[in-house]
Amino acid sequence: MKAFQLTNEYQVICRAENTRYGFRHLAELTHDGYIVAKAKTCYYNRTWEAFEFQTVLHKVINSYFNSSTAQGYRDITDSKAHTDIDASFKAIGLLATMGNALCESQEDKNKWKQRMLAARLPELDFTTDFGQLTEAEKEQRLDKVIKQLT
Repeated sequence: MKAFQLTNEYQVICRAENTRYGFRHLAELTHDGYIVAKAKTCYYNRTWEAFEFQTVLHKVINSYFNSSTAQGYRDITDSKAHTDIDASFKAIGLLATMGNALCESQEDKNKWKQRMLAARLPELDFTTDFGQLTEAEKEQRLDKVIKQLT
């Protein structure tokens, strides 16, 4: 469950549910705590959204507000979500970089960086021959990933 605050009066509460064929996202738009609109979006496998609940969030906003007001609220939620995502990636990059200060050998620094990146970004796929690379090549590749995050 995730809440998106639009204004002091308006909030959208989103949640996910499993279905027989996949899953769905549900959204409830509230005004001063009272539900004024609902929306749902069904999926059979994964979504292609920029952030979780984006589609259903836009759907419920569009169903309640006029087009210009809705556009303003969509811009607010999209901007905030991207800011949150950017901050999260920066934190991962900084955590991985700490290996330079905490470890002594280049091998230990690279192992730290790889461990931190893999733990925080499980979808990050290291090549099968990554362990056979020289420490200098590992450092170069890991630092490129970290640079993209920060």
